[in-house]
Amino acid sequence: MKQQALKSICLSKDIPELFFDVQTQRIFQDSKIFADASPKTDLESIREKYLQLRNKNDVDLLAFVEAHFDLPVDPVMHFSAENHGVWEYIDKLWLKLTRQPDFENSSLLHLPRPYVVPGGRFREIYYWDSYFTMLGLANSGHVDLVEDMVENFASLMRNYGVIPNGNREYYLSRTQPPYFALMVQLLASLRNNERLILGYIDVMEAEYAYWMKGQDQLFNNGDAHSRVVKLKGYLLNRYHDDLNTPRPESFFEDKALSKALGVEPDNGNDRLFCDIRSACESGWDFSSRWFADKEDFASIETTKVVPVDLNCLMHELEAALAKAFQLAGNVEMGEQYQGFANRRKQAIQELFFDSEDAWFFDLNCQDGSFRPTKTLAAAYPLYANLATDAQAEAIARNLQSDFLYPGGWVTSTNSSRQQWDFPNGWAPLQWTVYRGLRNYGFEALAREGAEAWLNNVTDLYRKTGKLYEKYDVVNTERFADGGEYQNQYGFGWTNAILLKLREGLTD
Repeated sequence: MKQQALKSICLSKDIPELFFDVQTQRIFQDSKIFADASPKTDLESIREKYLQLRNKNDVDLLAFVEAHFDLPVDPVMHFSAENHGVWEYIDKLWLKLTRQPDFENSSLLHLPRPYVVPGGRFREIYYWDSYFTMLGLANSGHVDLVEDMVENFASLMRNYGVIPNGNREYYLSRTQPPYFALMVQLLASLRNNERLILGYIDVMEAEYAYWMKGQDQLFNNGDAHSRVVKLKGYLLNRYHDDLNTPRPESFFEDKALSKALGVEPDNGNDRLFCDIRSACESGWDFSSRWFADKEDFASIETTKVVPVDLNCLMHELEAALAKAFQLAGNVEMGEQYQGFANRRKQAIQELFFDSEDAWFFDLNCQDGSFRPTKTLAAAYPLYANLATDAQAEAIARNLQSDFLYPGGWVTSTNSSRQQWDFPNGWAPLQWTVYRGLRNYGFEALAREGAEAWLNNVTDLYRKTGKLYEKYDVVNTERFADGGEYQNQYGFGWTNAILLKLREGLTD
């Protein structure tokens, strides 16, 4: 399966003393800047020079970094709206967000084809972002670029044994929500060729094996290994980064939190950093859905959560593999994966739905009890057509009463100051809710939410000339914030879902 991957660098490993000093002394306000820097010469000589100066206590850190490294550039920093309407702006922005498969001496993992980045501080591809971006690219007529993106993700799996969080070396210990099967199905529909998926069976099977690794080591309910959990007789999945160290791209933030808590996880006994990293694998970094105390980030326990949305996506992967093997004429494998998909659907309907609160909740890993935070992850069983009609009706009713605000669907009902919580809304979740409601015939409610989001995003565009990563959907006059970095602009999935919702409202 694995091919020969091109060498990339990781400054936290290759030049650790300089990396530690730059990050802990806060030379840059964003830790990701130095993590993504490109050395101007070989790292060994840079390290030798730095250690000599460091030993003499004679070093200007910023000057040293600027002399020996090229710092990353925001791809849309100088891109102006120039009096363009929002739709023309998006069309032109795709070109600014597209990167060529160049060879760069940095932490970037090489990709063989052109690809689209989100924008702002996110100067590389991101796994789950890219599925939503592809929807917009297809809407704009860039079908070849959709195929390029699918091929890039296939290359990552074939080269590294994982589709990482993003194409950076420091992301290789974790993935993101498994959207590859949906990407392939999208491309097959765009090419009007359902057999196209046969060329990616190996990648989908490898991704499934990645998520299910360790399933043969689970014997009792509550047992968990890596990303797989046994719960009430079912095999389910959770998020789980393979490392328990500070994130290079957020090194200062992770070390500061550890210090504030008086915890030293570097000995490998504490799971703090693993749980932080695992929340990043979810894409929801960060949300109170991962906290034991919904107000306290320090109580993060991501690896103790069995997420409903992840397991819906795993069902989609199983169903896609069943279809692919059936098309290939391998009846036995097709039936096997269909059995896995049917079993997962049964688990979602039986375990994740709370009939008393009429909501799909995440579960606690140990005993299968419901987690307390209500989030838009509950829309995923509708999105994947896994809910019963009665469950879908209950979800639609509660979405309307508890989640619909003037600017769109709010991510959760809990205000924690984390960016994936109240009062923020995010493009991928707007699309998930919209499609989920339409799948079950709730057309008017789907339209109401889509119109609210469209108005929110386009109104802010008229005021600022930018499209952003996230939006305040409760007070549309307010600029969204929360989390460990400023609201970014560009922005891949926002552009894409704006196009798709406009299409849906006019069809």
